[in-house]
Amino acid sequence: MNKNRFDNKLSRPGLAFQPLYKQVEEHVTQLIVEQRWKPGDMLPNEFQLASELNVSQGTVRKALNSLTVAKILNRKQGIGTFVSEHTGHHSLYRFFPLIADGKTPELPKAELLSVETQVATKQVAEALELDSTAKVIVLSRRRILNDQFCMAETIFLPHKYFAILEKKPDVPHTLYHFYQTQFNLTVRDTRDIIKAVLATKKDAQMLGIQEGDPLLEVTRITHSLDNKAIEFRLSRCRSDHYHYLVELG
Repeated sequence: MNKNRFDNKLSRPGLAFQPLYKQVEEHVTQLIVEQRWKPGDMLPNEFQLASELNVSQGTVRKALNSLTVAKILNRKQGIGTFVSEHTGHHSLYRFFPLIADGKTPELPKAELLSVETQVATKQVAEALELDSTAKVIVLSRRRILNDQFCMAETIFLPHKYFAILEKKPDVPHTLYHFYQTQFNLTVRDTRDIIKAVLATKKDAQMLGIQEGDPLLEVTRITHSLDNKAIEFRLSRCRSDHYHYLVELG
């Protein structure tokens, strides 16, 4: 962050009726959205932040703790508080919960099959909060664990945020770090809907299984720090040697 003092926005109308620590929380989040602090940057200490925002250290601490629980910040004891980075290791445990039976969690590889531009279907437009005529970038890929195809993915991204992918379709294995570093879109939350389905002929060809084999279908909507819907993802996951792990707490 530069040396200029950041504006105190705690008194703006949208925050007036929230608890003070929530106002600090939203203010810090906004500064990250504005790239005043970038992924990996260290924040000023609690005393400095409290002085800048004219609140108590306890209020700042409560806000930073809340943002740490939300994985927006990363607090390192005895060192400081940092803006979280969606590195491969981070994404492994938070965003890729498919695990091979009897194995420890592993970050999968991804085989990119195609990058296309399409007009959003009704389902995709509603998920991404787009107009019915809006365009989306569509990524088709399959994921690999233990040298075996375990998941087929179709990923829809709003063209207005990701248009550059039309010209430079180089997409890494770990997308959320890519969104954060290349597009300044840090993932705040995802919502997954999971149901059991049977493999179609296309699924069978993509994953090397039999048509009619049981799969898990995961529909995911992803939002950024400033609450933009930035990704709609449809995944078809093998369930013969894999399970979907969700840990709460």
